[in-house]
Amino acid sequence: MDRKLTLSLDQSVIERAKKYAKANNISVSKLIESYLKSLTSTKRNSTEITPLVKSLSGVISLDKKVDIKKDYTDYLTSKYK
Repeated sequence: MDRKLTLSLDQSVIERAKKYAKANNISVSKLIESYLKSLTSTKRNSTEITPLVKSLSGVISLDKKVDIKKDYTDYLTSKYK
């Protein structure tokens, strides 16, 4: 059940929040609610995978023979020679 909450914020913060919310197609109320949820979450230290990242999982499949660590090490070695 949603309830009303009155906040007092600096006018410039309010304007920036409104612009951000509009650009991200979300209400300021939902923006604040989301922030407070993340701030007060019991799993604060754990990294939550967003739905976008979940949807992208498995999009790229690498050949099983590829050694990613070795390839990255070789790349960095050549880059910083």
